[in-house]
Amino acid sequence: MPHLKINGVTVDFPFTPYPCQTDYMTKVLECLENKKNGVLESPTGTGKTLCLLCATLAWRQHFKDNISARKIAERIKSAESMPSWGTTATDGETTMYYSDVPKIIYASRTHSQLTQVIGELRSTSYSPKVCVLGSREQLCINPEVMKQETNHVKVHMCRAKVSTRSCVFYNNVEEKSTDKEIINSILDVEDLVKAGNKQRVCPYYLARNLKQQAEIIFTPYNYLLDPKSRRAHNIELQGAVIIFDEAHNVEKMCEEVTSFDLTPYDLTSALQAVDKVLHELVENSGKEEDFTESSSSSALKLDAKDVATVKQVIMDLEMSINSYELQPNSKGLTKPGSFIYELFQKAQVNFQTKTAVAETIDQITGYLSNQSGIFLNTNGLQKLGDIIQLVFAGFTEEPSQTPTKELLEKRTQQFKVHIHVDSSNAKKKQTDIWAPTPSRKQGNVLSYWCFSPGFSMQELVRQGVRSLILTSGTLSPLSSFTAEMQIDFPVSLENPHVIQRDQIFVSIIDKGPDGTFLSSAFDRRFLPENMSSLGNTVVNLTRVVPDGLLVFFPSYPVMDKTLEFWRGNGQAERIESIKPMFVEPRGKGTFTEVIDGYYERVNEPSGRGGSFFAVCRGKASEGLDFANSYGRGVIITGLPFPPFMDPRVTLKMKYLDEMCRKKVPGVKYLSGQDWYRQQASRAVNQAIGRVIRHREDYGAIFLCDQRFKGTDARAQLPSWVRPYVKKYDNFGCMVRDVAQFFRVAQKLRPLPEKKPPPVPMAPGLCGGSSSSLGGGDSCRGGGAISCSSSQKAKTLDSHVPSLKRRRIDSTEMGGGVARLCVQYEAEIPTNQRRAQGLLDALENTEHSGPMRSDTHIQERLEELPSDVTRSNKRKIRLVQRPSTASASAAAASSQRSEATERSWKGHEFLVELKRHLSQESFSRLMEALKAYKQTDNLMDFIAKAAALLTPDPNTHRLLRGLYQAVRPHHKKRFHEQCVILTGEGCCYKPEHSLSKDEKRALTTHKGSEASSGPDEVSASASASAASLPVSSSTSAAASVPSAAASRSSSSSSASSAAASSELKDLMGDVQRALGPSRAKELFSCLTSYRKTQLYDQMVTTVVGILSEKDEYLPLLKRLEVFIPKSDRIRFKDMISSLTGGSDEQDSQPTGTSQPRGNSQTSQTKISTFFTGQR
Repeated sequence: MPHLKINGVTVDFPFTPYPCQTDYMTKVLECLENKKNGVLESPTGTGKTLCLLCATLAWRQHFKDNISARKIAERIKSAESMPSWGTTATDGETTMYYSDVPKIIYASRTHSQLTQVIGELRSTSYSPKVCVLGSREQLCINPEVMKQETNHVKVHMCRAKVSTRSCVFYNNVEEKSTDKEIINSILDVEDLVKAGNKQRVCPYYLARNLKQQAEIIFTPYNYLLDPKSRRAHNIELQGAVIIFDEAHNVEKMCEEVTSFDLTPYDLTSALQAVDKVLHELVENSGKEEDFTESSSSSALKLDAKDVATVKQVIMDLEMSINSYELQPNSKGLTKPGSFIYELFQKAQVNFQTKTAVAETIDQITGYLSNQSGIFLNTNGLQKLGDIIQLVFAGFTEEPSQTPTKELLEKRTQQFKVHIHVDSSNAKKKQTDIWAPTPSRKQGNVLSYWCFSPGFSMQELVRQGVRSLILTSGTLSPLSSFTAEMQIDFPVSLENPHVIQRDQIFVSIIDKGPDGTFLSSAFDRRFLPENMSSLGNTVVNLTRVVPDGLLVFFPSYPVMDKTLEFWRGNGQAERIESIKPMFVEPRGKGTFTEVIDGYYERVNEPSGRGGSFFAVCRGKASEGLDFANSYGRGVIITGLPFPPFMDPRVTLKMKYLDEMCRKKVPGVKYLSGQDWYRQQASRAVNQAIGRVIRHREDYGAIFLCDQRFKGTDARAQLPSWVRPYVKKYDNFGCMVRDVAQFFRVAQKLRPLPEKKPPPVPMAPGLCGGSSSSLGGGDSCRGGGAISCSSSQKAKTLDSHVPSLKRRRIDSTEMGGGVARLCVQYEAEIPTNQRRAQGLLDALENTEHSGPMRSDTHIQERLEELPSDVTRSNKRKIRLVQRPSTASASAAAASSQRSEATERSWKGHEFLVELKRHLSQESFSRLMEALKAYKQTDNLMDFIAKAAALLTPDPNTHRLLRGLYQAVRPHHKKRFHEQCVILTGEGCCYKPEHSLSKDEKRALTTHKGSEASSGPDEVSASASASAASLPVSSSTSAAASVPSAAASRSSSSSSASSAAASSELKDLMGDVQRALGPSRAKELFSCLTSYRKTQLYDQMVTTVVGILSEKDEYLPLLKRLEVFIPKSDRIRFKDMISSLTGGSDEQDSQPTGTSQPRGNSQTSQTKISTFFTGQR
């Protein structure tokens, strides 16, 4: 590993770092050496985590070396040796004890993210002592505790078992805490649980013991920010280095952990819980000994008076909150933060009584949690106890000392008390068995909201931390972020990305294809013309963006209503036909299934990818990794501002404006509007960060809102994005450029292999695994193997009712590679066909000469056609339609290429069979195939194959794969038998049952229909122009055919007549589709192109007109007759980019004339060319 010398510290890095990585580590070391705080932004894919770990651990080792040097110098009485060791790491400190070496506390948002960080640590040369903190929910392995319903019940039961030493796992903690294997291992949460189960030791308490000697502690950052969690885990911050990774969420978390909402439901359930205990105490007042014995496990040592006091507190607090008469539609009542103490004082909770009340509540909760029998909800009581601790936290515990009013106001200036009507009460009555009784009136909600993340950050600084480092890929804009934190950050960095210019495309799309301005502003977001234009924009982008496309909406209501509109107006169906739609659900329950379906769809080589619709600030925008083909493009459909009418948002803005007016010395505050804009920009930047995840990745970003054109909005984008932002005046020009971008990127950057989807970073999510053969190619073998994952994806149409009318019967076999296989097979003459599938491969082996004395599979592989071993793919070049003779040669070439491809599939399938079957089973299956070939007895063959392949569900797909070995007249029956045996068919189509003679006849018939191509049509254009009637709406069009004709050679009169008729049809179709005005504009553009030869200007206008609707695309293709040979290849490439190589003839409207020529064959070649079959 390279050894880097940075600021006098030697850093072991796994490879030679990029300049931006060196800069990043330099800033980290500057923070650590100088005891300063830092805010560091580095885009995803720049190795941020690795740099953090290597730099901090190298500095810590250097710190220890300095202590060693001092100790040596003291012993040998030689101070001269000191300078060689340096003092930069400790700033001249006189630390002489290794226990004073700072601990590293590495915090991230979730345990899933911490698991990835620990994985990076294992790839370095450093082996520190590690500890990862977690909750009992994640780490407890006691079966009795884990079966409890709620987390706080688990906590109390665990504590009870620990106090009585009745947990066998806890009893082994002390012994295993000194186990060297555990101490010296780098374990994440899953590893801890595995080790706990293996050695029968409690992972939760083991982690807490390991924390004492750990050099680096990994923890979710709410454990640090929440004072209660920090105390529960006994996290010592004095002198520690704290790193917040993925810190874009720290601001929100700081506010959340110090805020609460106390509802009438909470108080009612708390009152019921206290009533139960009080009732038991009164009943057992005469037999106290029995009660004490039965409840000894809960250690309830209270009398009825203490419990009655808690009941009175709850009742008084409820009365105080409900004493404010509020109208149901009112905005509520807002008071200063210090008002919270007045409310609790009315309930007899103050600085003198708070401790006793909180302890009593805690004991009551613990007692009820250990009660057997009917379950009683104690969530409300537990919440009330937590609230009391939160409100009175940070003050002296001495009952005799009460803070002054001025101190309370200063302490709570970042808070507001808001009392409002409980709007959720009616809903809880219907859905929650613990809801208040109908006789109880609707109450008020007490909200205590923190409006400054700096409150929690300043608390950390007061704990004596050495350095605070906040880092993420999306912290921009840094100035507003640091202002919110309310602490100094002398060190800052905005790192560039490691990608090149050809790997990123960023476009602001302010207008849709029809010229309508796009905006998600409140007054425009639901206008029909805005939603329609946005839908057409997305449809066009799905055509040019390969593989996976992400579409982010500002909120769930906007997404739901927009998708409803698209479904009713056809845009959703058009998107679905190109990239099947997957919609992010609101709940967590079905998210894994939806994201798995999307990953599997993108993985299918025969498809054109998928589209995933999500919301900014949602699950998909936060933790998921859409690298490579999973996220080639991201569309931002608007600026996701927070809901302006939300009381919390309104009060936050008022608070910030108020603090700005006060102008506190040394403290800078954002204005309310600045904060409001920052929230939208931060959410956009986080969504943008889902694409371009590593150095070799590439992708496009589309900002579809006219407000992105503003200077302020662009300035809020990440620094690595801003240099590449482009603005277009014409939609067609943007489409042309992005199509060119992806063509260049795919040539310069090798396409990644199709592989199982990545493990998402969000909790509980995992990529779906492909059940196909050969690494995810679920449609290989000409459609023989069932696309189960595809069908799952198509039936996952999720969470928007209007999207549930999907065509389940339109399987993937209808398009892509599988369809091409069928089409090519129909065109190949018998005398030119080579081995196609298993049956033909077996026929070849029988006529290949003597067999070698090797294994059964090796014999067949060696005797496959020789060119199978040389290459499994051949390029298909896109050219103009040639003459009849050259067309025949091209057809023969494509037939040979297709034969080779199918033979390779047979080869691959044999290898797959060999891998899954034993030698004996494989030999029996090959003998059954030979027997079927000789006897034509299908049912006997199925019986033998089923006996070998149906007992194990994992080999069902291999049985279906034998479809390619079945003769045409048996394919339908074999398909039906597979449905019976495995529950899935073989994607049977009627054309699969055609015999060789029938296919040959079909090929001959198709060949006879092909008569003229684009050149011949162009040649006869002048004659057609003369015979066309010229009206006011077609005068501009009349000169275009003449222009095209001047570039053509003469042809036969029959060919001219056919071309003339076709040209008339084309011009008529254009006028009928576009209307007189738009048709005139189109033909005027073509006429101007003839005179100026400005190809780009012509394409921009033509594409802008003909990409507005799907039904216009066939007309765009037919305009090729007007393009001279010098530009025709470019024009064809542009069309193929727009259509993705699909056959658009199927979508042509009824009554529109079809262009003559072998269009199906040429389209098939286009499809093959642009789907990677090169």
